[in-house]
Amino acid sequence: MEWKQIPLGLLQTNCYVLYNQEKDCIIFDPGAEGDKLIATLENEKLHPLAILLTHAHFDHIGAVDEVKKHFDIPVYIHEEEASWLTDPSLNGSQLFLNGRAIVASPADHLIKAEGTLAIGGFTFNILETPGHSPGSISFYVKELKTIFAGDTLFQGSIGRTDLPWGNHEQLMESIREKLLTLPRETAVLPGHGSITSIEDEIRSNPFLNNY
Repeated sequence: MEWKQIPLGLLQTNCYVLYNQEKDCIIFDPGAEGDKLIATLENEKLHPLAILLTHAHFDHIGAVDEVKKHFDIPVYIHEEEASWLTDPSLNGSQLFLNGRAIVASPADHLIKAEGTLAIGGFTFNILETPGHSPGSISFYVKELKTIFAGDTLFQGSIGRTDLPWGNHEQLMESIREKLLTLPRETAVLPGHGSITSIEDEIRSNPFLNNY
């Protein structure tokens, strides 16, 4: 398996595409520029199977409906943020986009707890990592030693908790107990910015000095 990082939209939210030798793929957080993402997938002759959302802030869901409709694929999200897809007052677009609403259709599948999720030839360990938002989840691919971490942990930083429903103590607990316990060589694929690793963040992230 391999993955592609595709920054999308004004906030350059990282969309990721995980694909295998059969050219099947999973799409993570299609935040904007659906036409660009669709063109990239079709140029690479990839066959999407599903959209997985790490959380439902507007910059992570802006192209969900366009991509979902084009490829006729299901959307997965944690049940804590199911209503955020359809409510701009919850997903932040009403607050940050001068009243411009970003909404998506209801998800097809609600993730209710940690566990294993299998889609086609892909298997993920779902980790509940709230704090940046109440329904934030991370998807760990043990085979690749890679975690799709959304806006929980960044290179040299952590997710914002000053947004509505953010919780700093909860975020730090999520990072300490769910992410930093992974093998140190695990690649961290964040929602914004550069790829990092658990090892690098333990060693140099100023927010994790007490780990």
